[in-house]
Amino acid sequence: MSDMNSMNREIKKDQLRRQIVPASPQKDEDSNEIIKRARTKVKKKKLKIFLVVLFILSAGAVSLYTYLNYYQYTGYSVVWEKSLNEGSYVGYLDFGTNVLKYSKDGASYIDNQGKEVWIQSYEMKSPVASVNGSYAVIADQQGNSIYVFDKTGNTGVANTVLPIIKASVSAHGVVAAILEDTTSNYVYFYKRDGSTLDVKIKALLGGDSGYPVDISLSPDGTQLIGSYAFLKNGTMNGRVAFHNFAEIGKSVPNRLVGGFDEPYESTFVAQVKFLDDTYSCAFADNGISFYSTKNALSPELIKQIPAEDEIRSVFYSDKYAGMITDNPEGENPYKLSVYKSNGNLKFTSGFQYQYTHADIDGNLVILYNEDSCRVYNMSGRLKFSGTFDFPITKIRNGRFPNTLIVSGPQNMKEIRLQIGGQYQ
Repeated sequence: MSDMNSMNREIKKDQLRRQIVPASPQKDEDSNEIIKRARTKVKKKKLKIFLVVLFILSAGAVSLYTYLNYYQYTGYSVVWEKSLNEGSYVGYLDFGTNVLKYSKDGASYIDNQGKEVWIQSYEMKSPVASVNGSYAVIADQQGNSIYVFDKTGNTGVANTVLPIIKASVSAHGVVAAILEDTTSNYVYFYKRDGSTLDVKIKALLGGDSGYPVDISLSPDGTQLIGSYAFLKNGTMNGRVAFHNFAEIGKSVPNRLVGGFDEPYESTFVAQVKFLDDTYSCAFADNGISFYSTKNALSPELIKQIPAEDEIRSVFYSDKYAGMITDNPEGENPYKLSVYKSNGNLKFTSGFQYQYTHADIDGNLVILYNEDSCRVYNMSGRLKFSGTFDFPITKIRNGRFPNTLIVSGPQNMKEIRLQIGGQYQ
Protein backbone atom coordinates (compact mmCIF):
# COMPACT_ATOMS: atom_id res chain seq x y z
CA MET A 1 0.00 0.00 0.00
CA SER A 2 2.82 2.31 0.88
CA ASP A 3 4.44 1.44 -2.44
CA MET A 4 1.34 2.52 -4.26
CA ASN A 5 1.27 5.81 -2.40
CA SER A 6 4.92 6.42 -3.21
CA MET A 7 4.29 5.75 -6.85
CA ASN A 8 1.32 8.12 -6.92
CA ARG A 9 3.41 10.81 -5.27
CA GLU A 10 6.12 10.39 -7.88
CA ILE A 11 3.59 10.64 -10.70
CA LYS A 12 2.12 13.79 -9.23
CA LYS A 13 5.60 15.29 -8.83
CA ASP A 14 6.39 14.53 -12.43
CA GLN A 15 3.12 16.16 -13.56
CA LEU A 16 3.90 19.20 -11.44
CA ARG A 17 7.39 19.52 -12.94
CA ARG A 18 5.90 19.46 -16.44
CA GLN A 19 3.59 22.32 -15.51
CA ILE A 20 6.40 24.43 -14.04
CA VAL A 21 9.15 23.63 -16.61
CA PRO A 22 8.04 24.19 -20.27
CA ALA A 23 8.60 21.59 -22.87
CA SER A 24 11.85 21.76 -24.81
CA PRO A 25 11.63 24.23 -27.82
CA GLN A 26 14.05 22.20 -29.85
CA LYS A 27 11.49 21.24 -32.42
CA ASP A 28 10.32 24.88 -32.79
CA GLU A 29 13.92 26.05 -33.05
CA ASP A 30 14.61 23.46 -35.71
CA SER A 31 11.62 24.71 -37.71
CA ASN A 32 12.78 28.34 -37.49
CA GLU A 33 16.27 27.36 -38.58
CA ILE A 34 14.90 25.48 -41.58
CA ILE A 35 12.80 28.52 -42.61
CA LYS A 36 15.80 30.81 -42.14
CA ARG A 37 18.05 28.62 -44.29
CA ALA A 38 15.35 28.45 -46.97
CA ARG A 39 14.99 32.21 -47.06
CA THR A 40 18.77 32.64 -47.29
CA LYS A 41 18.86 30.16 -50.17
CA VAL A 42 16.10 32.04 -52.02
CA LYS A 43 17.92 35.37 -51.50
CA LYS A 44 21.18 33.91 -52.85
CA LYS A 45 19.31 32.51 -55.85
CA LYS A 46 17.68 35.89 -56.54
CA LEU A 47 21.06 37.60 -56.21
CA LYS A 48 22.60 35.18 -58.70
CA ILE A 49 19.74 35.80 -61.16
CA PHE A 50 20.10 39.57 -60.70
CA LEU A 51 23.86 39.40 -61.31
CA VAL A 52 23.35 37.28 -64.44
CA VAL A 53 20.71 39.69 -65.80
CA LEU A 54 22.94 42.66 -64.92
CA PHE A 55 25.86 41.03 -66.73
CA ILE A 56 23.72 40.36 -69.82
CA LEU A 57 22.38 43.94 -69.84
CA SER A 58 25.87 45.38 -69.32
CA ALA A 59 27.27 43.24 -72.11
CA GLY A 60 24.39 44.30 -74.34
CA ALA A 61 24.92 47.97 -73.49
CA VAL A 62 28.65 47.68 -74.21
CA SER A 63 27.90 45.91 -77.50
CA LEU A 64 25.31 48.52 -78.47
CA TYR A 65 27.68 51.36 -77.55
CA THR A 66 30.47 49.75 -79.56
CA TYR A 67 28.12 49.17 -82.46
CA LEU A 68 26.73 52.70 -82.50
CA ASN A 69 30.11 54.38 -82.05
CA TYR A 70 32.54 52.22 -84.02
CA TYR A 71 30.59 50.36 -86.65
CA GLN A 72 30.67 51.81 -90.17
CA TYR A 73 27.82 51.14 -92.57
CA THR A 74 28.71 50.37 -96.16
CA GLY A 75 25.38 50.41 -98.00
CA TYR A 76 21.67 51.07 -97.74
CA SER A 77 18.25 49.96 -98.86
CA VAL A 78 15.21 52.16 -99.59
CA VAL A 79 12.38 51.89 -97.01
CA TRP A 80 9.96 54.16 -98.85
CA GLU A 81 10.02 56.77 -101.61
CA LYS A 82 7.70 59.70 -102.35
CA SER A 83 7.46 61.99 -105.36
CA LEU A 84 7.05 65.68 -104.50
CA ASN A 85 5.80 68.65 -106.45
CA GLU A 86 8.94 70.67 -107.18
CA GLY A 87 7.30 74.03 -107.93
CA SER A 88 9.70 76.94 -107.44
CA TYR A 89 11.62 75.01 -104.80
CA VAL A 90 13.93 76.94 -102.45
CA GLY A 91 14.84 74.66 -99.54
CA TYR A 92 14.11 72.39 -96.58
CA LEU A 93 14.38 73.06 -92.85
CA ASP A 94 14.20 70.61 -89.96
CA PHE A 95 10.88 71.20 -88.17
CA GLY A 96 10.53 68.98 -85.10
CA THR A 97 10.91 65.37 -86.23
CA ASN A 98 9.74 66.35 -89.73
CA VAL A 99 10.71 68.88 -92.41
CA LEU A 100 9.38 72.17 -93.74
CA LYS A 101 9.65 72.50 -97.51
CA TYR A 102 9.33 76.04 -98.80
CA SER A 103 9.32 77.62 -102.25
CA LYS A 104 8.36 80.89 -103.93
CA ASP A 105 4.74 79.83 -104.25
CA GLY A 106 4.06 77.95 -101.02
CA ALA A 107 5.19 75.77 -98.14
CA SER A 108 4.39 72.25 -96.95
CA TYR A 109 5.01 70.34 -93.74
CA ILE A 110 6.15 66.79 -94.54
CA ASP A 111 6.30 64.06 -91.90
CA ASN A 112 8.96 61.38 -91.55
CA GLN A 113 7.03 59.04 -93.84
CA GLY A 114 6.82 61.50 -96.71
CA LYS A 115 3.20 62.55 -96.12
CA GLU A 116 2.17 66.18 -96.45
CA VAL A 117 0.58 67.23 -93.15
CA TRP A 118 -0.44 70.64 -94.49
CA ILE A 119 0.13 72.92 -97.48
CA GLN A 120 0.12 76.72 -97.51
CA SER A 121 0.07 78.80 -100.69
CA TYR A 122 1.61 82.28 -101.01
CA GLU A 123 3.65 84.32 -103.48
CA MET A 124 7.14 85.50 -102.58
CA LYS A 125 10.06 86.66 -104.70
CA SER A 126 12.77 85.57 -102.27
CA PRO A 127 11.53 83.51 -99.28
CA VAL A 128 13.77 83.07 -96.22
CA ALA A 129 12.81 80.73 -93.39
CA SER A 130 13.61 80.14 -89.73
CA VAL A 131 12.52 77.45 -87.24
CA ASN A 132 12.51 77.42 -83.44
CA GLY A 133 10.87 74.55 -81.55
CA SER A 134 7.23 74.22 -82.58
CA TYR A 135 7.13 77.36 -84.74
CA ALA A 136 8.45 78.39 -88.14
CA VAL A 137 8.47 81.67 -90.03
CA ILE A 138 8.81 82.33 -93.75
CA ALA A 139 9.44 85.92 -94.84
CA ASP A 140 9.73 87.53 -98.26
CA GLN A 141 13.21 89.07 -98.30
CA GLN A 142 12.98 92.61 -99.69
CA GLY A 143 9.22 92.10 -99.66
CA ASN A 144 6.54 92.85 -97.07
CA SER A 145 4.94 89.60 -95.90
CA ILE A 146 5.76 87.25 -93.01
CA TYR A 147 3.96 83.92 -92.56
CA VAL A 148 3.99 82.25 -89.14
CA PHE A 149 3.39 78.49 -88.79
CA ASP A 150 3.08 75.87 -86.12
CA LYS A 151 2.87 72.12 -86.73
CA THR A 152 -0.82 72.37 -87.60
CA GLY A 153 -0.43 75.08 -90.24
CA ASN A 154 -0.49 78.85 -90.67
CA THR A 155 -1.23 80.82 -87.49
CA GLY A 156 -1.02 84.33 -88.93
CA VAL A 157 0.43 86.72 -91.51
CA ALA A 158 2.26 89.97 -90.75
CA ASN A 159 2.40 92.70 -93.38
CA THR A 160 5.17 95.27 -93.10
CA VAL A 161 5.50 98.78 -94.48
CA LEU A 162 9.29 98.53 -94.86
CA PRO A 163 11.18 95.85 -96.81
CA ILE A 164 12.19 92.74 -94.82
CA ILE A 165 15.84 91.75 -94.46
CA LYS A 166 15.63 88.82 -92.05
CA ALA A 167 13.19 87.21 -89.63
CA SER A 168 13.54 85.03 -86.55
CA VAL A 169 10.92 83.19 -84.48
CA SER A 170 10.77 81.95 -80.90
CA ALA A 171 9.51 78.54 -79.78
CA HIS A 172 6.28 80.28 -78.70
CA GLY A 173 5.62 82.02 -82.03
CA VAL A 174 6.96 85.53 -81.33
CA VAL A 175 8.61 86.92 -84.48
CA ALA A 176 11.42 89.46 -84.77
CA ALA A 177 12.16 90.96 -88.18
CA ILE A 178 14.84 93.33 -89.47
CA LEU A 179 13.21 95.98 -91.66
CA GLU A 180 15.18 98.33 -93.89
CA ASP A 181 14.65 102.07 -94.27
CA THR A 182 16.64 104.51 -96.41
CA THR A 183 18.53 105.94 -93.42
CA SER A 184 18.25 103.26 -90.75
CA ASN A 185 17.16 99.73 -89.94
CA TYR A 186 14.57 98.59 -87.43
CA VAL A 187 13.83 95.38 -85.56
CA TYR A 188 10.05 94.95 -85.24
CA PHE A 189 8.20 92.29 -83.25
CA TYR A 190 5.00 90.41 -84.05
CA LYS A 191 2.67 87.93 -82.37
CA ARG A 192 1.98 84.49 -83.78
CA ASP A 193 -1.25 85.78 -85.35
CA GLY A 194 0.71 88.44 -87.27
CA SER A 195 -0.33 91.42 -85.15
CA THR A 196 2.36 93.94 -84.22
CA LEU A 197 3.86 94.10 -80.74
CA ASP A 198 4.57 97.54 -79.29
CA VAL A 199 8.34 96.92 -79.28
CA LYS A 200 10.98 98.00 -81.76
CA ILE A 201 14.70 98.70 -82.00
CA LYS A 202 16.10 101.41 -84.24
CA ALA A 203 19.67 101.18 -85.55
CA LEU A 204 21.87 103.47 -87.65
CA LEU A 205 25.07 102.45 -89.42
CA GLY A 206 26.82 105.49 -88.01
CA GLY A 207 24.97 105.43 -84.69
CA ASP A 208 25.82 103.99 -81.31
CA SER A 209 24.07 100.66 -81.83
CA GLY A 210 25.30 99.85 -85.32
CA TYR A 211 23.61 98.34 -88.37
CA PRO A 212 21.79 95.01 -87.70
CA VAL A 213 23.15 92.10 -89.70
CA ASP A 214 21.46 89.09 -88.06
CA ILE A 215 19.12 88.38 -85.13
CA SER A 216 17.95 85.36 -83.14
CA LEU A 217 15.25 85.02 -80.50
CA SER A 218 15.61 82.72 -77.53
CA PRO A 219 13.14 79.81 -77.47
CA ASP A 220 11.05 81.50 -74.76
CA GLY A 221 10.95 84.74 -76.79
CA THR A 222 12.20 86.98 -73.97
CA GLN A 223 15.76 87.48 -75.24
CA LEU A 224 17.25 88.61 -78.53
CA ILE A 225 20.85 88.37 -79.68
CA GLY A 226 21.87 90.56 -82.59
CA SER A 227 24.98 91.02 -84.68
CA TYR A 228 25.72 94.59 -85.76
CA ALA A 229 28.19 96.34 -88.01
CA PHE A 230 29.42 99.84 -87.20
CA LEU A 231 32.08 102.27 -88.39
CA LYS A 232 34.97 103.27 -86.14
CA ASN A 233 37.84 105.38 -87.42
CA GLY A 234 36.81 104.53 -90.96
CA THR A 235 36.98 100.77 -90.32
CA MET A 236 34.05 98.36 -90.24
CA ASN A 237 33.75 96.55 -86.92
CA GLY A 238 31.45 93.93 -85.50
CA ARG A 239 29.33 93.92 -82.39
CA VAL A 240 27.15 91.39 -80.55
CA ALA A 241 24.32 92.81 -78.42
CA PHE A 242 21.67 91.32 -76.14
CA HIS A 243 18.18 92.68 -75.50
CA ASN A 244 15.83 91.43 -72.81
CA PHE A 245 12.06 91.79 -73.27
CA ALA A 246 10.95 90.13 -70.04
CA GLU A 247 9.77 92.12 -67.04
CA ILE A 248 13.34 92.40 -65.75
CA GLY A 249 14.44 94.13 -68.97
CA LYS A 250 12.18 97.11 -68.38
CA SER A 251 14.70 98.54 -65.93
CA VAL A 252 17.36 98.91 -68.65
CA PRO A 253 17.34 101.68 -71.32
CA ASN A 254 16.27 100.28 -74.71
CA ARG A 255 16.26 96.86 -72.97
CA LEU A 256 19.92 96.56 -73.98
CA VAL A 257 21.51 94.31 -71.32
CA GLY A 258 24.86 93.58 -72.92
CA GLY A 259 27.17 94.53 -75.78
CA PHE A 260 30.47 93.06 -76.94
CA ASP A 261 32.77 94.98 -79.28
CA GLU A 262 36.32 94.01 -78.36
CA PRO A 263 36.28 90.43 -79.73
CA TYR A 264 35.18 91.73 -83.15
CA GLU A 265 37.54 94.58 -83.95
CA SER A 266 37.92 94.76 -87.74
CA THR A 267 35.71 91.68 -87.90
CA PHE A 268 32.33 90.91 -89.43
CA VAL A 269 29.82 88.89 -87.38
CA ALA A 270 27.72 87.21 -90.03
CA GLN A 271 25.39 85.07 -87.92
CA VAL A 272 24.09 84.71 -84.36
CA LYS A 273 21.95 82.00 -82.79
CA PHE A 274 20.29 81.23 -79.46
CA LEU A 275 20.88 77.50 -79.01
CA ASP A 276 18.58 77.36 -75.97
CA ASP A 277 17.26 79.81 -73.37
CA THR A 278 20.71 80.12 -71.74
CA TYR A 279 23.41 79.57 -74.35
CA SER A 280 23.95 81.38 -77.63
CA CYS A 281 26.77 81.76 -80.12
CA ALA A 282 28.06 84.23 -82.67
CA PHE A 283 29.79 83.21 -85.91
CA ALA A 284 32.36 85.73 -87.10
CA ASP A 285 35.05 85.53 -89.75
CA ASN A 286 37.64 85.05 -86.98
CA GLY A 287 35.89 82.20 -85.10
CA ILE A 288 32.96 81.26 -82.86
CA SER A 289 32.02 82.98 -79.59
CA PHE A 290 29.82 81.29 -76.97
CA TYR A 291 27.66 83.32 -74.58
CA SER A 292 25.64 82.63 -71.46
CA THR A 293 22.63 84.59 -70.18
CA LYS A 294 22.24 82.78 -66.86
CA ASN A 295 22.36 86.28 -65.43
CA ALA A 296 19.62 87.87 -67.54
CA LEU A 297 20.89 91.41 -66.97
CA SER A 298 24.56 90.59 -67.55
CA PRO A 299 25.29 88.29 -70.52
CA GLU A 300 28.73 86.70 -70.39
CA LEU A 301 31.21 85.71 -73.08
CA ILE A 302 32.15 82.25 -71.76
CA LYS A 303 34.40 80.98 -74.53
CA GLN A 304 35.92 82.25 -77.76
CA ILE A 305 37.14 79.73 -80.33
CA PRO A 306 39.54 81.40 -82.76
CA ALA A 307 39.73 80.08 -86.31
CA GLU A 308 43.37 79.43 -87.13
CA ASP A 309 42.57 79.04 -90.82
CA GLU A 310 39.83 80.19 -93.19
CA ILE A 311 36.31 79.20 -92.19
CA ARG A 312 34.45 77.28 -94.90
CA SER A 313 31.15 76.57 -93.12
CA VAL A 314 29.34 77.02 -89.81
CA PHE A 315 26.33 75.04 -88.54
CA TYR A 316 24.43 74.40 -85.32
CA SER A 317 21.61 72.62 -83.51
CA ASP A 318 20.00 73.21 -80.13
CA LYS A 319 22.93 71.41 -78.41
CA TYR A 320 25.97 71.91 -80.63
CA ALA A 321 27.72 74.38 -82.89
CA GLY A 322 30.43 73.61 -85.40
CA MET A 323 32.67 74.92 -88.11
CA ILE A 324 34.72 73.56 -90.99
CA THR A 325 38.06 75.22 -91.67
CA ASP A 326 40.94 74.72 -94.03
CA ASN A 327 43.55 72.29 -92.78
CA PRO A 328 46.88 73.14 -94.43
CA GLU A 329 48.82 70.49 -92.53
CA GLY A 330 48.46 66.77 -93.19
CA GLU A 331 46.71 64.78 -95.89
CA ASN A 332 43.20 66.08 -95.14
CA PRO A 333 42.42 69.52 -96.63
CA TYR A 334 39.54 70.27 -94.20
CA LYS A 335 39.00 70.10 -90.45
CA LEU A 336 35.61 69.53 -88.83
CA SER A 337 35.20 70.85 -85.26
CA VAL A 338 32.05 70.50 -83.13
CA TYR A 339 31.45 72.19 -79.76
CA LYS A 340 28.87 71.83 -77.01
CA SER A 341 26.55 74.74 -76.27
CA ASN A 342 28.91 75.92 -73.50
CA GLY A 343 31.84 76.08 -75.92
CA ASN A 344 33.61 72.89 -74.80
CA LEU A 345 35.05 70.84 -77.66
CA LYS A 346 33.07 67.72 -78.54
CA PHE A 347 35.37 66.43 -81.28
CA THR A 348 37.57 67.46 -84.17
CA SER A 349 38.34 65.43 -87.28
CA GLY A 350 40.19 65.96 -90.54
CA PHE A 351 38.58 64.91 -93.82
CA GLN A 352 38.77 65.22 -97.59
CA TYR A 353 35.34 65.42 -99.18
CA GLN A 354 33.84 68.02 -101.51
CA TYR A 355 30.70 68.89 -99.57
CA THR A 356 28.28 71.76 -100.20
CA HIS A 357 26.16 71.52 -97.02
CA ALA A 358 26.87 70.74 -93.36
CA ASP A 359 24.16 70.03 -90.75
CA ILE A 360 23.81 68.70 -87.22
CA ASP A 361 20.75 66.55 -86.55
CA GLY A 362 20.54 64.93 -83.12
CA ASN A 363 23.87 63.21 -82.52
CA LEU A 364 24.91 63.14 -86.17
CA VAL A 365 26.96 65.55 -88.26
CA ILE A 366 25.94 65.23 -91.90
CA LEU A 367 28.03 66.54 -94.79
CA TYR A 368 26.57 66.25 -98.26
CA ASN A 369 26.58 67.52 -101.83
CA GLU A 370 24.09 67.00 -104.66
CA ASP A 371 24.64 63.23 -104.95
CA SER A 372 26.55 61.92 -101.93
CA CYS A 373 26.99 62.26 -98.17
CA ARG A 374 29.20 61.51 -95.18
CA VAL A 375 27.75 60.96 -91.70
CA TYR A 376 29.74 61.31 -88.46
CA ASN A 377 28.70 60.54 -84.90
CA MET A 378 29.55 62.75 -81.91
CA SER A 379 32.76 60.82 -81.33
CA GLY A 380 33.98 62.10 -84.69
CA ARG A 381 33.85 58.67 -86.32
CA LEU A 382 32.65 58.23 -89.89
CA LYS A 383 29.46 56.14 -89.74
CA PHE A 384 28.41 56.16 -93.38
CA SER A 385 29.62 57.31 -96.76
CA GLY A 386 27.38 56.83 -99.78
CA THR A 387 26.13 58.11 -103.12
CA PHE A 388 22.58 58.55 -104.46
CA ASP A 389 20.91 58.28 -107.84
CA PHE A 390 18.89 61.52 -107.60
CA PRO A 391 19.67 65.16 -106.71
CA ILE A 392 19.62 65.80 -102.95
CA THR A 393 19.24 69.06 -101.07
CA LYS A 394 18.64 67.85 -97.50
CA ILE A 395 19.58 64.84 -95.34
CA ARG A 396 18.41 64.27 -91.79
CA ASN A 397 17.82 61.54 -89.18
CA GLY A 398 15.14 59.00 -89.93
CA ARG A 399 12.65 57.31 -87.60
CA PHE A 400 15.21 54.82 -86.29
CA PRO A 401 18.94 55.04 -85.39
CA ASN A 402 20.00 53.31 -88.63
CA THR A 403 17.79 55.31 -91.01
CA LEU A 404 18.16 58.62 -92.86
CA ILE A 405 15.65 60.74 -94.75
CA VAL A 406 17.14 61.96 -98.03
CA SER A 407 15.26 64.76 -99.80
CA GLY A 408 15.57 66.50 -103.13
CA PRO A 409 13.45 68.99 -105.08
CA GLN A 410 11.24 66.21 -106.49
CA ASN A 411 11.88 63.13 -104.32
CA MET A 412 12.06 62.08 -100.70
CA LYS A 413 13.33 58.70 -99.52
CA GLU A 414 13.91 57.00 -96.21
CA ILE A 415 16.93 54.73 -96.39
CA ARG A 416 17.96 51.99 -93.97
CA LEU A 417 21.70 51.74 -93.54
CA GLN A 418 22.88 48.21 -94.12
CA ILE A 419 23.94 46.08 -91.20
CA GLY A 420 26.90 44.70 -93.09
CA GLY A 421 29.95 46.84 -92.50
CA GLN A 422 33.33 46.98 -90.94
CA TYR A 423 34.93 48.35 -87.80
CA GLN A 424 37.11 51.41 -88.13
